[in-house]
Formats: sequence, C-alpha cells, structure tokens
Amino acid sequence: MQTLITELIRDYNNIKSRIEERLADFQSIWQNASDTEILYELVFCILTPQSKPDLCWEAVQRLKDNDFFSMNSDKEILEHLYGVRFKYKKSEFVREARDFCLCLNKGLKQTLSAQGDIYTARQWLVNHIKGIGIKEAGHFLRNIGRGEELAILDRHVLRFLLSAEVITQIPSSLSNSRYLEIEKKMQTYAKQIEIGMGPLDFLLFYRATGKIFK
Repeated sequence: MQTLITELIRDYNNIKSRIEERLADFQSIWQNASDTEILYELVFCILTPQSKPDLCWEAVQRLKDNDFFSMNSDKEILEHLYGVRFKYKKSEFVREARDFCLCLNKGLKQTLSAQGDIYTARQWLVNHIKGIGIKEAGHFLRNIGRGEELAILDRHVLRFLLSAEVITQIPSSLSNSRYLEIEKKMQTYAKQIEIGMGPLDFLLFYRATGKIFK
C-alpha cells in the first residue's frame, strides 16, 4: 500500500504544474464565462457517459461552429454527435437541457450560485437536467470551477479505489447513497495522502490514459 502512495506522489509531482494550470482554467471559467460558455460545458458532460472525452469535446465544438442555438430538432443536433455513444438519446438530452437552461429566469450561472453549496448545486442538476446523474453533475461543476472537492466516480477511479483498499468491491451500479458513501471515503483518502480531490482525479485519469483533459 505504501508503494502505491509513493508512486502516486511521484507521479503527482511530475505533473503537478500541469494539473494546477488546468484547474486554474476551470476557475477562470466560473469567474469570467457567460451562461452560453457554461452551457457548452454542460452539453459536454451530458455526452461523456461511456464515450471518449476528446470525441465528446469535438462534438461540442461542431455544435458551436454550426449555430447550436438555432437547432430546433434532435436530428439537427444528432448530425454533429458522430463519435459519441448513445447519440440518439443524448441528442434529445442536449436539446432539452439547452431549452431548459435558456428559460431559467436568472440564467444558469446565477441559478447555480443560488443553490448554496456545491452539494446542493449538484443535486439541483440531477433533479432538473435529464441525462445528468450525480457523476456527470459533479464533472460539470468541476469543469466550471465549482466542484473541485466532488468525486467523479468513473471506472478508472473506482478501479484505483479498489486497488488502494478504499473500497472492497466495485459496485455493479451506483445509487446516489452509495455514490456519496464512496465519495466520502475518497475525500478521506485524499486528505491522508495530501493530494486534493481535484488534483487526485486528474492524476488518476492521467495514470489511466496518459492525458490531462477535462
């Protein structure tokens, strides 16, 4: 177990500056971005389940380049989602999320701010945005500089937590209560090894893929 921690700290020190730069980018999004820019991050996180993140971001860029806000049908959105798994259902989720957020009286950014803490904001997203579960909601909040302490329990993170003996098995499915239970255990582990939750998530993604992305 100590060997694993030693390897983690070594790898973290090697890429720490890159991780900090990426997290600073996210903080800048929250401080400076418009509702439109934040909505594109939400679209990205709707697309990511069981799909490659870089292909999902390419799809978001295509939506941007082709006047996403003038697309009136799922079919128009679908045409730009090639490379994304379950794109037929996700095109519907994307359109509904866009339309819902555009109808918010205070806009998406102010509405999220009004939720109080990040845990309440995450649950608001789960309750109101179809296609967003607790993992995707946390991913979105992290990507806009609001959820650095939240866990994003992807498969590579769960596998690591199993190898680190933080959990005893990878659950076949994650209810909200089970997700929150594992999140607390991961937060405790992050404190023990003195690597923040945000940096730790990036570190584990890097160890699994060799990339630092979103």
